[in-house]
Amino acid sequence: MREDNTNLLLAIILSVGILIGWNYFYGVPTVERQKQAGTTTSQTAPGQNPQVPTASPQAGQPSTPAASTVPSVPGVASVETREAALARSPRIAIDTPSLAGSIALKGGRIDDVALKNYRETVDPNSPRIVLLSPSGSPTPYYAEFGWVGPGAPNQDTVWTADAQTLTPARPVTLTWDNGAGLVFRRVLSVDDKFMFSVQDTVENRGTAPASLYPYSLVSRHGKPPTQGYYVLHEGLIGVVGDNGLQEWGYAALDKENVIPGQTTRGKVWNGVSGGFLGITDKYWAAAVVPEQNQPYQGSFTSRQEGPSFIYQANTLSEPKSIAPGASVELTQRLFAGAKETAQIEAYEVAFGIKKFDLMIDWGWFYFITKPMFKALDFFFRLFGNFGVSILLVTLILKGFFVPLANRSYVSMAKMKAVQPEMVTIRERFKDDRVKQQQEMMALYKREKINPVAGCWPILIQIPVFFALYKVLFVTIEMRHAPFFGWIRDLAAPDPTSLFNLFGLLPFEVPQFLHIGVWPIIMGITMFLQMKMNPEPPDPVQKAMFSWMPVIFTFMLASFPAGLVIYWAWNNSLSVLQQGIIMKRNGVKIELWDNLRGMLNRKAAPAKG
Repeated sequence: MREDNTNLLLAIILSVGILIGWNYFYGVPTVERQKQAGTTTSQTAPGQNPQVPTASPQAGQPSTPAASTVPSVPGVASVETREAALARSPRIAIDTPSLAGSIALKGGRIDDVALKNYRETVDPNSPRIVLLSPSGSPTPYYAEFGWVGPGAPNQDTVWTADAQTLTPARPVTLTWDNGAGLVFRRVLSVDDKFMFSVQDTVENRGTAPASLYPYSLVSRHGKPPTQGYYVLHEGLIGVVGDNGLQEWGYAALDKENVIPGQTTRGKVWNGVSGGFLGITDKYWAAAVVPEQNQPYQGSFTSRQEGPSFIYQANTLSEPKSIAPGASVELTQRLFAGAKETAQIEAYEVAFGIKKFDLMIDWGWFYFITKPMFKALDFFFRLFGNFGVSILLVTLILKGFFVPLANRSYVSMAKMKAVQPEMVTIRERFKDDRVKQQQEMMALYKREKINPVAGCWPILIQIPVFFALYKVLFVTIEMRHAPFFGWIRDLAAPDPTSLFNLFGLLPFEVPQFLHIGVWPIIMGITMFLQMKMNPEPPDPVQKAMFSWMPVIFTFMLASFPAGLVIYWAWNNSLSVLQQGIIMKRNGVKIELWDNLRGMLNRKAAPAKG
């Protein structure tokens, strides 16, 4: 292999390796999976049994009870429609600028939440995203708060409400008297976004002391379909005190050991304080937030009931002793909504929730991913278009790396300038490889050439590529974010296809032939960038370089449109930058000669 082509070949191999590895480890979204991403993932197959096991709380529990003492409440025996399941209990309505739904007075569950500002598809008339649903519906998913102990309310308790609708301006108070001296009062409030506050009070009007354990949980019946990408966590999530971030997929939790003395599988953390526990989808989540300065037991549990699995994220606090004539009070919270970055961070600060920002899956390289999102979001707020933000951030990054890129391109230009000398050295010492290498290194040193400098532009692009892909894939702000023209969702692939003339012909194109306008533009810019350099004399390399833009076009066709736009724009800036540097260093730009040569070769057979 000729040395003057080694650097370019290495850069191409790196690029292909990145893309292939990214496909293998992270899974590039297909159109079908993007459609699934547009809808709530809290779906179970029809006919799955929604029942969950019961756990009867016992008097005199130990100070650190087992995780199964958190109630796992049984559902109805048959799957009903969502509307029929909602009708099983009297309810109070939820009406906020962001949420619609209701709270069951029977059991006091928050089990009916829809997101007003998010739709299943880009069509503004498509159904709202439904996050939480009651037990007995096809997809039970709900939050519950309460007390474990003698005389405590349970799933059959019917609370009394002092209002019919919960709004940000009007909290609702639920009350229940157990008839044995304990009066339970719950004040429910909600903000204009996605945070519920649950203030529980127990008053002891009897003559004997009482001891109760506060708990909170998020329960999901049935294993929901997941997108299955390595880059994305879907399942149980929490920051459990000093144990840090805990992410457990549904299948992983199913394989955990059975909790000692119980029939429930799972993971338990005793004596922790701070954080949150819940269940997350790609864009939505439900999580309970215990009092941050009080110790609690956190747990993720999985239990099979018939053909279905029941997953719970639980908190169980230390017992509260209530003397006769006294009362106790505590406040817990529930996040139920969209994982909007600014709102998540605001909740972390406002309520002191430990590492609540990790609700969003920034990944291992969050120190790159999160600043990337911040930059994109900054320009979005200025210009109102995330596609424009991508172009501007790419331009800024290009400017930031100008010194390094300049050195790289200058070195590449010098390599081209000394090509005649390199050819002479090879010919002179073609039978002495050691001497040939020594003379080459002397030439590099004399001309101040870095022979591996050509790889730097690709290496610089790798972390930017990763960070931008992650941002496009996991942040809800990018979901259904339009660019211009036909790009209505930057987080989805370009919907057009060359093979039906971009929609002019009335038929669907197979997925592997779905090559949109932006991937073609990207391929053209890559082709122009490669033609800036002299064509390699080796026929194999020449064929490889000629096919690379085509291969990349097909490979990137299923990537999010925002990422393809970034790649095309970055290529265009690189062509401009490389052309300027080559001209300044007196190195011939081969682009036009290479293009003329291609046209002449195409026309040659016709002339004959």
